Amino acid sequence: MLASVLITAASVILLCYWFRYSCLLLLRNRSERAVPPADERFSFWKVRERLATAPDLDPLRLSLERDYRMVTYLLEHTAGLGTQSLEDRLLQLDYKLMHRWYAITHTAAPQQARRALSEMAAIVACLAQKMSSPAGIQSES
Repeated sequence: MLASVLITAASVILLCYWFRYSCLLLLRNRSERAVPPADERFSFWKVRERLATAPDLDPLRLSLERDYRMVTYLLEHTAGLGTQSLEDRLLQLDYKLMHRWYAITHTAAPQQARRALSEMAAIVACLAQKMSSPAGIQSES
C-alpha cells in the first residue's frame, strides 16, 4: 500500500515537472522568433515593458485577460488556422495555471505575481504570433 502511494506521488510530481519544463521550453523557443504585433489593440507587449515599474498589477492583469480572450477567440474561429496543436493547448493550460498563481500570490508575494504576469504575457505573445503568421504556420528561422 505504501509503495503504491509513493509511486503515485512520484508520478504526479514528475508529471508536474514535465508540464512546467515543456511550457517554459515552448515559451523560450517561440519568444525568440516573436515580433511585436502591428495591431495596437493588443497590449501584452506594453504589459511586459511595464511589469518592472508598475506599482499596481491588477490593471496589467486585466489587460492581459482581455488580450488572451481575444486571441483565443480568434484562434478558435478563424478559418485556415486549423485545429489547435497540443503545444497551444499546453500553453493555454499554463496561462490558466499562472492566472491562479497570480491570484494566490499578488498580495503576499508581489515578485512571484510579477513573474506569473510575465509568463502570461509571453503565452499571449506566442499565441498571437501563431495567429499573425500566414495560415498559422510558424516560420522556421
